[in-house]
Amino acid sequence: MSMREGNLEAPTRHPLDWKNPEFYDEDKCLHELERIFDICHGCRRCVSLCHSFPTLFDLVDESKTGEVDGVAKADYWKVVDQCYLCDLCYMTKCPYVPPHQWNLDFPHTMLRAKAIKFKKGEVKAGERFLASTDVHGQFAGIPVVVQAVNAVNKTGLARRLLDKTLGVHPEAWMPELAGQRFRWGAKSAGTATVVTNGERTPGKVAIFATCYVNYNEPGIGHDLIKLLEHNEIPYVIVEKESCCGMPKLELGDLESVARHKEANMPVLARYAAKGYAIVSAIPSCTLMFKQELPLMYPDCADTQAVMEAMFDPFEYLIARHKDGLLKLDFKTALRRVSYHIPCHGRVQKIGKKTEEMFKLIGATVQVQLNTVERCSGHAGTYGVKTLYHPIAMKIGKPVFKAMAKDEPDYISSDCALAGHHIAQGMAQAGTPAKNLQHPLSLMRLAYGLS
Repeated sequence: MSMREGNLEAPTRHPLDWKNPEFYDEDKCLHELERIFDICHGCRRCVSLCHSFPTLFDLVDESKTGEVDGVAKADYWKVVDQCYLCDLCYMTKCPYVPPHQWNLDFPHTMLRAKAIKFKKGEVKAGERFLASTDVHGQFAGIPVVVQAVNAVNKTGLARRLLDKTLGVHPEAWMPELAGQRFRWGAKSAGTATVVTNGERTPGKVAIFATCYVNYNEPGIGHDLIKLLEHNEIPYVIVEKESCCGMPKLELGDLESVARHKEANMPVLARYAAKGYAIVSAIPSCTLMFKQELPLMYPDCADTQAVMEAMFDPFEYLIARHKDGLLKLDFKTALRRVSYHIPCHGRVQKIGKKTEEMFKLIGATVQVQLNTVERCSGHAGTYGVKTLYHPIAMKIGKPVFKAMAKDEPDYISSDCALAGHHIAQGMAQAGTPAKNLQHPLSLMRLAYGLS
Protein backbone atom coordinates (compact mmCIF):
# COMPACT_ATOMS: atom_id res chain seq x y z
CA MET A 1 0.00 0.00 0.00
CA SER A 2 1.37 3.41 -0.88
CA MET A 3 1.43 5.90 1.97
CA ARG A 4 -0.99 8.15 0.08
CA GLU A 5 -3.52 5.37 -0.60
CA GLY A 6 -6.90 6.29 0.84
CA ASN A 7 -5.76 9.90 1.26
CA LEU A 8 -6.10 11.45 -2.17
CA GLU A 9 -8.17 14.36 -0.87
CA ALA A 10 -6.70 17.70 0.10
CA PRO A 11 -5.49 17.98 3.70
CA THR A 12 -8.17 19.08 6.13
CA ARG A 13 -7.91 20.41 9.66
CA HIS A 14 -9.97 19.34 12.64
CA PRO A 15 -11.10 22.04 15.10
CA LEU A 16 -8.84 22.43 18.13
CA ASP A 17 -10.69 20.87 21.08
CA TRP A 18 -8.96 23.16 23.57
CA LYS A 19 -11.94 23.67 25.88
CA ASN A 20 -12.27 19.94 26.56
CA PRO A 21 -10.69 19.04 29.95
CA GLU A 22 -9.04 16.04 28.29
CA PHE A 23 -7.06 18.43 26.14
CA TYR A 24 -4.97 19.21 29.24
CA ASP A 25 -4.65 15.60 30.41
CA GLU A 26 -0.87 15.12 30.33
CA ASP A 27 -0.94 11.31 30.25
CA LYS A 28 -3.31 11.27 27.29
CA CYS A 29 -1.23 13.90 25.52
CA LEU A 30 1.95 11.88 26.04
CA HIS A 31 0.18 8.80 24.68
CA GLU A 32 -0.77 10.76 21.54
CA LEU A 33 2.77 12.11 21.24
CA GLU A 34 4.11 8.56 21.36
CA ARG A 35 1.69 7.50 18.60
CA ILE A 36 2.65 10.43 16.39
CA PHE A 37 6.38 10.14 17.10
CA ASP A 38 6.27 6.48 16.09
CA ILE A 39 4.71 7.39 12.73
CA CYS A 40 7.24 10.19 12.20
CA HIS A 41 10.12 7.86 13.09
CA GLY A 42 8.98 5.43 10.40
CA CYS A 43 8.69 8.16 7.77
CA ARG A 44 11.34 10.83 8.45
CA ARG A 45 10.23 13.00 5.53
CA CYS A 46 10.32 16.15 7.65
CA VAL A 47 13.89 15.81 8.93
CA SER A 48 15.05 18.99 7.17
CA LEU A 49 12.15 21.28 8.11
CA CYS A 50 13.04 22.35 11.65
CA HIS A 51 14.91 21.10 14.71
CA SER A 52 11.99 19.18 16.23
CA PHE A 53 12.43 16.24 13.88
CA PRO A 54 16.23 15.83 14.17
CA THR A 55 15.78 16.05 17.95
CA LEU A 56 13.15 13.30 17.85
CA PHE A 57 15.11 11.05 15.52
CA ASP A 58 18.32 11.44 17.57
CA LEU A 59 16.41 10.47 20.71
CA VAL A 60 15.05 7.37 18.96
CA ASP A 61 18.36 6.36 17.38
CA GLU A 62 20.24 6.76 20.66
CA SER A 63 17.67 4.84 22.72
CA LYS A 64 18.25 1.25 23.86
CA THR A 65 15.59 -0.16 21.54
CA GLY A 66 16.13 2.11 18.55
CA GLU A 67 12.39 2.71 18.58
CA VAL A 68 10.10 5.32 20.13
CA ASP A 69 9.29 3.00 23.03
CA GLY A 70 12.91 3.37 24.14
CA VAL A 71 12.64 7.16 24.53
CA ALA A 72 11.84 8.45 28.02
CA LYS A 73 8.57 10.38 28.15
CA ALA A 74 10.40 13.23 29.89
CA ASP A 75 12.46 13.68 26.73
CA TYR A 76 9.35 14.27 24.62
CA TRP A 77 9.40 17.87 25.83
CA LYS A 78 12.73 18.41 24.06
CA VAL A 79 10.89 17.83 20.79
CA VAL A 80 7.97 20.04 21.82
CA ASP A 81 10.26 22.93 22.76
CA GLN A 82 11.81 22.94 19.28
CA CYS A 83 8.46 23.33 17.49
CA TYR A 84 7.60 26.92 16.57
CA LEU A 85 4.30 26.10 14.84
CA CYS A 86 5.42 26.98 11.32
CA ASP A 87 2.88 24.40 10.06
CA LEU A 88 5.03 23.37 7.11
CA CYS A 89 5.13 19.70 8.12
CA TYR A 90 1.32 19.59 8.03
CA MET A 91 0.83 21.62 4.88
CA THR A 92 3.73 20.58 2.68
CA LYS A 93 5.27 17.29 3.80
CA CYS A 94 3.18 14.91 5.88
CA PRO A 95 1.30 12.18 3.95
CA TYR A 96 -0.69 11.12 7.02
CA VAL A 97 -2.70 14.24 7.77
CA PRO A 98 -6.52 14.06 7.81
CA PRO A 99 -8.43 12.63 6.01
CA HIS A 100 -5.81 9.83 6.26
CA GLN A 101 -6.90 7.25 8.83
CA TRP A 102 -3.79 7.92 10.92
CA ASN A 103 -5.05 11.46 11.51
CA LEU A 104 -1.66 12.99 12.19
CA ASP A 105 -1.52 16.68 13.14
CA PHE A 106 2.00 17.29 14.41
CA PRO A 107 1.75 21.09 14.96
CA HIS A 108 -1.51 20.99 16.90
CA THR A 109 -0.30 18.07 19.02
CA MET A 110 2.76 20.19 19.82
CA LEU A 111 0.39 23.06 20.62
CA ARG A 112 -1.54 20.81 22.99
CA ALA A 113 1.69 19.89 24.78
CA LYS A 114 2.73 23.54 24.95
CA ALA A 115 -0.66 24.43 26.45
CA ILE A 116 -0.20 21.76 29.14
CA LYS A 117 3.28 23.08 29.89
CA PHE A 118 1.96 26.64 30.14
CA LYS A 119 -0.90 25.63 32.41
CA LYS A 120 1.59 23.86 34.70
CA GLY A 121 3.46 27.17 35.10
CA GLU A 122 6.59 25.93 33.35
CA VAL A 123 6.94 28.83 30.90
CA LYS A 124 9.40 31.43 32.17
CA ALA A 125 8.43 35.04 32.81
CA GLY A 126 10.91 36.25 30.19
CA GLU A 127 9.25 34.15 27.49
CA ARG A 128 5.83 35.44 28.52
CA PHE A 129 7.06 39.04 28.30
CA LEU A 130 8.63 38.52 24.87
CA ALA A 131 5.27 37.25 23.63
CA SER A 132 3.46 40.32 24.99
CA THR A 133 4.04 42.44 21.91
CA ASP A 134 1.28 44.89 22.72
CA VAL A 135 2.82 45.49 26.16
CA HIS A 136 6.42 46.37 25.32
CA GLY A 137 5.20 48.07 22.14
CA GLN A 138 3.47 50.70 24.25
CA PHE A 139 6.79 52.55 24.55
CA ALA A 140 6.73 53.20 20.79
CA GLY A 141 6.06 56.79 19.78
CA ILE A 142 7.02 58.32 23.13
CA PRO A 143 9.65 61.03 22.55
CA VAL A 144 13.02 60.54 24.30
CA VAL A 145 11.92 57.14 25.59
CA VAL A 146 12.12 55.60 22.12
CA GLN A 147 15.57 57.01 21.44
CA ALA A 148 16.80 55.95 24.86
CA VAL A 149 15.44 52.41 24.62
CA ASN A 150 16.74 51.89 21.08
CA ALA A 151 20.19 53.25 21.98
CA VAL A 152 20.50 51.25 25.19
CA ASN A 153 19.40 48.03 23.50
CA LYS A 154 22.38 48.28 21.16
CA THR A 155 24.93 48.28 23.98
CA GLY A 156 26.74 45.16 25.06
CA LEU A 157 25.73 45.71 28.67
CA ALA A 158 22.03 45.92 27.82
CA ARG A 159 22.19 42.85 25.60
CA ARG A 160 23.89 40.85 28.35
CA LEU A 161 21.14 42.02 30.72
CA LEU A 162 18.46 40.96 28.22
CA ASP A 163 20.18 37.59 27.97
CA LYS A 164 20.13 37.16 31.73
CA THR A 165 16.61 38.44 32.41
CA LEU A 166 14.60 37.59 29.29
CA GLY A 167 16.70 34.90 27.65
CA VAL A 168 17.40 37.01 24.54
CA HIS A 169 20.58 36.00 22.76
CA PRO A 170 23.18 38.85 22.76
CA GLU A 171 23.73 38.49 19.00
CA ALA A 172 20.12 38.11 17.89
CA TRP A 173 18.58 40.89 15.82
CA MET A 174 15.93 42.79 17.78
CA PRO A 175 13.39 45.25 16.30
CA GLU A 176 13.63 48.89 17.24
CA LEU A 177 10.69 50.90 18.55
CA ALA A 178 9.20 53.35 16.06
CA GLY A 179 9.41 57.08 16.66
CA GLN A 180 5.75 57.37 15.68
CA ARG A 181 3.20 54.58 15.72
CA PHE A 182 1.52 53.69 12.45
CA ARG A 183 -1.94 54.30 13.89
CA TRP A 184 -0.96 57.81 14.98
CA GLY A 185 0.31 58.82 11.54
CA ALA A 186 -2.21 57.02 9.32
CA LYS A 187 -5.58 58.45 8.44
CA SER A 188 -8.53 56.60 6.98
CA ALA A 189 -9.47 57.69 3.47
CA GLY A 190 -12.52 56.68 1.51
CA THR A 191 -13.11 59.32 -1.15
CA ALA A 192 -12.53 57.13 -4.20
CA THR A 193 -15.36 55.35 -5.97
CA VAL A 194 -15.86 51.79 -4.73
CA VAL A 195 -15.28 49.49 -7.70
CA THR A 196 -15.93 45.76 -7.40
CA ASN A 197 -17.04 42.96 -9.65
CA GLY A 198 -19.50 41.84 -6.99
CA GLU A 199 -18.03 38.35 -6.83
CA ARG A 200 -14.42 37.98 -5.75
CA THR A 201 -12.73 41.09 -4.51
CA PRO A 202 -14.22 43.58 -2.08
CA GLY A 203 -13.76 47.12 -3.35
CA LYS A 204 -12.70 48.60 -0.02
CA VAL A 205 -10.07 47.69 2.54
CA ALA A 206 -9.90 47.75 6.33
CA ILE A 207 -6.25 47.73 7.45
CA PHE A 208 -5.46 45.65 10.52
CA ALA A 209 -2.24 47.36 11.58
CA THR A 210 -0.66 44.52 13.64
CA CYS A 211 1.65 45.11 16.61
CA TYR A 212 4.80 44.96 14.50
CA VAL A 213 3.73 47.51 11.89
CA ASN A 214 2.20 49.77 14.53
CA TYR A 215 5.11 49.74 16.98
CA ASN A 216 8.21 48.78 14.99
CA GLU A 217 8.01 49.37 11.22
CA PRO A 218 5.15 51.75 10.43
CA GLY A 219 6.66 52.37 7.00
CA ILE A 220 5.27 49.03 5.84
CA GLY A 221 1.76 50.21 6.68
CA HIS A 222 2.25 53.59 5.06
CA ASP A 223 3.49 51.91 1.89
CA LEU A 224 0.36 49.75 1.85
CA ILE A 225 -1.72 52.91 2.08
CA LYS A 226 0.18 54.49 -0.83
CA LEU A 227 -0.53 51.43 -2.97
CA LEU A 228 -4.22 51.54 -2.13
CA GLU A 229 -4.42 55.26 -2.85
CA HIS A 230 -2.58 54.88 -6.17
CA ASN A 231 -5.06 52.21 -7.20
CA GLU A 232 -8.01 54.30 -5.98
CA ILE A 233 -9.08 51.69 -3.44
CA PRO A 234 -10.91 53.23 -0.47
CA TYR A 235 -9.54 52.16 2.89
CA VAL A 236 -9.98 52.66 6.59
CA ILE A 237 -7.73 51.86 9.53
CA VAL A 238 -9.45 49.35 11.81
CA GLU A 239 -10.96 51.41 14.60
CA LYS A 240 -9.13 49.59 17.39
CA GLU A 241 -7.20 46.38 17.71
CA SER A 242 -5.37 44.06 20.06
CA CYS A 243 -2.52 41.65 19.30
CA CYS A 244 -3.64 38.88 16.95
CA GLY A 245 -2.57 36.34 19.58
CA MET A 246 0.02 34.40 17.55
CA PRO A 247 2.92 35.02 20.00
CA LYS A 248 0.74 33.73 22.83
CA LEU A 249 -0.35 30.73 20.75
CA GLU A 250 3.29 29.78 20.23
CA LEU A 251 3.70 29.64 24.03
CA GLY A 252 0.55 27.57 24.53
CA ASP A 253 -1.09 30.45 26.41
CA LEU A 254 -4.55 29.81 24.99
CA GLU A 255 -6.37 31.87 27.59
CA SER A 256 -4.48 34.98 26.45
CA VAL A 257 -5.26 34.06 22.85
CA ALA A 258 -8.92 33.96 23.86
CA ARG A 259 -8.71 37.42 25.46
CA HIS A 260 -7.19 38.91 22.31
CA LYS A 261 -9.86 37.20 20.23
CA GLU A 262 -12.62 38.69 22.38
CA ALA A 263 -11.09 42.15 21.89
CA ASN A 264 -10.60 41.88 18.13
CA MET A 265 -13.39 39.78 16.74
CA PRO A 266 -16.44 41.97 17.42
CA VAL A 267 -14.63 44.93 15.86
CA LEU A 268 -13.38 43.06 12.79
CA ALA A 269 -16.71 41.31 12.26
CA ARG A 270 -18.36 44.70 11.76
CA TYR A 271 -15.97 45.45 8.88
CA ALA A 272 -16.57 42.00 7.40
CA ALA A 273 -20.33 42.57 7.57
CA LYS A 274 -19.92 45.86 5.71
CA GLY A 275 -18.08 44.17 2.84
CA TYR A 276 -14.51 45.22 3.60
CA ALA A 277 -11.48 43.16 2.74
CA ILE A 278 -9.53 43.05 6.01
CA VAL A 279 -5.82 43.25 5.15
CA SER A 280 -2.90 42.43 7.43
CA ALA A 281 0.69 42.94 6.29
CA ILE A 282 2.24 40.39 8.69
CA PRO A 283 1.76 36.77 7.51
CA SER A 284 1.56 35.32 11.03
CA CYS A 285 -1.22 37.74 11.98
CA THR A 286 -3.10 36.99 8.78
CA LEU A 287 -2.77 33.25 9.39
CA MET A 288 -4.07 33.65 12.93
CA PHE A 289 -7.38 34.99 11.61
CA LYS A 290 -7.48 32.67 8.60
CA GLN A 291 -6.69 29.42 10.39
CA GLU A 292 -5.88 29.26 14.09
CA LEU A 293 -8.76 31.28 15.54
CA PRO A 294 -11.36 29.66 13.23
CA LEU A 295 -10.10 26.24 14.39
CA MET A 296 -10.30 27.33 18.03
CA TYR A 297 -13.78 28.82 17.53
CA PRO A 298 -15.46 26.78 14.78
CA ASP A 299 -18.95 27.72 16.02
CA CYS A 300 -18.35 31.48 16.33
CA ALA A 301 -20.09 33.22 13.43
CA ASP A 302 -17.98 36.40 13.81
CA THR A 303 -14.73 34.42 13.68
CA GLN A 304 -15.80 32.56 10.56
CA ALA A 305 -16.94 35.80 8.89
CA VAL A 306 -13.60 37.47 9.62
CA MET A 307 -11.78 34.41 8.26
CA GLU A 308 -13.61 34.84 4.94
CA ALA A 309 -12.85 38.58 4.85
CA MET A 310 -9.16 38.35 5.78
CA PHE A 311 -6.57 38.90 3.02
CA ASP A 312 -2.83 38.88 2.64
CA PRO A 313 -1.95 42.20 0.91
CA PHE A 314 -0.75 40.56 -2.31
CA GLU A 315 -3.58 38.06 -2.30
CA TYR A 316 -5.88 41.08 -2.39
CA LEU A 317 -3.89 43.04 -4.98
CA ILE A 318 -3.57 40.06 -7.34
CA ALA A 319 -7.32 39.44 -7.04
CA ARG A 320 -7.91 43.08 -7.99
CA HIS A 321 -5.63 42.57 -10.99
CA LYS A 322 -7.62 39.53 -12.09
CA ASP A 323 -10.71 41.71 -11.86
CA GLY A 324 -8.98 44.15 -14.23
CA LEU A 325 -8.82 46.86 -11.57
CA LEU A 326 -5.11 47.13 -10.70
CA LYS A 327 -2.96 49.80 -12.30
CA LEU A 328 0.15 48.51 -14.05
CA ASP A 329 1.85 51.87 -14.61
CA PHE A 330 5.17 50.84 -13.09
CA LYS A 331 8.03 53.24 -13.74
CA THR A 332 11.10 52.15 -11.78
CA ALA A 333 13.20 49.04 -12.44
CA LEU A 334 13.88 46.95 -9.37
CA ARG A 335 16.69 45.05 -11.13
CA ARG A 336 17.76 41.98 -9.10
CA VAL A 337 15.44 40.98 -6.25
CA SER A 338 15.92 38.01 -3.92
CA TYR A 339 12.51 37.27 -2.46
CA HIS A 340 11.81 34.93 0.46
CA ILE A 341 8.42 33.26 0.94
CA PRO A 342 7.80 32.92 4.71
CA CYS A 343 6.31 29.79 6.27
CA HIS A 344 3.13 31.49 7.48
CA GLY A 345 2.59 32.82 3.98
CA ARG A 346 3.03 29.41 2.38
CA VAL A 347 0.51 27.67 4.64
CA GLN A 348 -2.29 30.16 3.91
CA LYS A 349 -3.10 28.13 0.78
CA ILE A 350 -3.21 31.21 -1.42
CA GLY A 351 -0.37 30.38 -3.80
CA LYS A 352 2.64 32.60 -4.48
CA LYS A 353 0.82 35.90 -4.74
CA THR A 354 3.78 38.16 -3.95
CA GLU A 355 5.86 36.36 -6.56
CA GLU A 356 3.00 36.87 -9.05
CA MET A 357 3.12 40.59 -8.31
CA PHE A 358 6.88 40.78 -8.87
CA LYS A 359 6.36 39.05 -12.23
CA LEU A 360 3.60 41.54 -13.11
CA ILE A 361 5.99 44.38 -12.32
CA GLY A 362 8.68 42.64 -14.37
CA ALA A 363 6.45 42.66 -17.43
CA THR A 364 6.71 46.47 -17.44
CA VAL A 365 10.06 47.33 -15.84
CA GLN A 366 13.12 45.22 -15.16
CA VAL A 367 12.86 42.68 -12.32
CA GLN A 368 15.20 39.70 -12.18
CA LEU A 369 13.55 37.61 -9.48
CA ASN A 370 15.19 34.96 -7.31
CA THR A 371 12.50 33.27 -5.18
CA VAL A 372 13.56 31.30 -2.08
CA GLU A 373 10.95 29.00 -0.59
CA ARG A 374 12.34 27.65 2.67
CA CYS A 375 12.11 28.45 6.40
CA SER A 376 14.46 31.25 7.46
CA GLY A 377 14.61 29.86 11.00
CA HIS A 378 13.48 33.03 12.75
CA ALA A 379 9.98 31.86 13.65
CA GLY A 380 8.69 34.67 15.86
CA THR A 381 10.41 34.77 19.24
CA TYR A 382 12.20 31.43 18.66
CA GLY A 383 15.04 33.00 16.72
CA VAL A 384 15.92 35.59 19.37
CA LYS A 385 15.98 33.28 22.40
CA THR A 386 19.35 32.39 23.87
CA LEU A 387 18.67 28.64 23.71
CA TYR A 388 17.54 28.64 20.10
CA HIS A 389 19.21 31.53 18.24
CA PRO A 390 22.24 29.44 17.14
CA ILE A 391 19.84 26.73 15.89
CA ALA A 392 17.75 29.37 14.10
CA MET A 393 20.87 30.60 12.31
CA LYS A 394 21.76 27.03 11.35
CA ILE A 395 18.25 26.39 9.98
CA GLY A 396 18.51 29.58 7.95
CA LYS A 397 21.91 28.88 6.36
CA PRO A 398 20.51 27.47 3.09
CA VAL A 399 18.23 30.52 2.84
CA PHE A 400 21.06 32.97 3.52
CA LYS A 401 23.11 31.35 0.77
CA ALA A 402 20.24 31.22 -1.72
CA MET A 403 19.27 34.85 -1.08
CA ALA A 404 22.80 35.98 -1.89
CA LYS A 405 22.67 34.48 -5.40
CA ASP A 406 23.62 36.89 -8.21
CA GLU A 407 24.34 39.75 -5.77
CA PRO A 408 20.78 41.13 -5.50
CA ASP A 409 20.01 44.82 -5.40
CA TYR A 410 17.23 44.11 -2.91
CA ILE A 411 16.35 41.31 -0.52
CA SER A 412 12.76 41.00 0.59
CA SER A 413 10.36 38.86 2.59
CA ASP A 414 6.66 39.22 3.38
CA CYS A 415 7.68 38.51 6.99
CA ALA A 416 9.64 41.55 8.16
CA LEU A 417 11.18 39.57 11.04
CA ALA A 418 12.41 36.89 8.65
CA GLY A 419 13.84 39.60 6.40
CA HIS A 420 15.99 41.02 9.18
CA HIS A 421 17.03 37.53 10.27
CA ILE A 422 18.10 36.76 6.69
CA ALA A 423 20.01 40.04 6.43
CA GLN A 424 21.85 39.18 9.64
CA GLY A 425 22.66 35.69 8.39
CA MET A 426 23.90 37.00 5.06
CA ALA A 427 26.14 39.52 6.82
CA GLN A 428 27.61 36.80 9.04
CA ALA A 429 28.28 34.71 5.93
CA GLY A 430 30.21 37.59 4.36
CA THR A 431 27.55 38.56 1.81
CA PRO A 432 25.82 41.56 3.40
CA ALA A 433 22.43 42.49 1.95
CA LYS A 434 22.63 45.79 0.11
CA ASN A 435 19.05 46.82 0.68
CA LEU A 436 16.34 45.09 2.73
CA GLN A 437 12.85 46.19 1.69
CA HIS A 438 9.40 44.75 2.34
CA PRO A 439 7.60 43.64 -0.88
CA LEU A 440 5.01 46.39 -0.34
CA SER A 441 7.82 48.93 -0.26
CA LEU A 442 9.32 47.49 -3.45
CA MET A 443 5.96 47.73 -5.19
CA ARG A 444 5.73 51.38 -4.12
CA LEU A 445 9.21 51.99 -5.53
CA ALA A 446 8.22 50.26 -8.80
CA TYR A 447 5.26 52.62 -9.12
CA GLY A 448 7.64 55.54 -8.57
CA LEU A 449 5.70 56.72 -5.53
CA SER A 450 7.51 58.82 -2.93
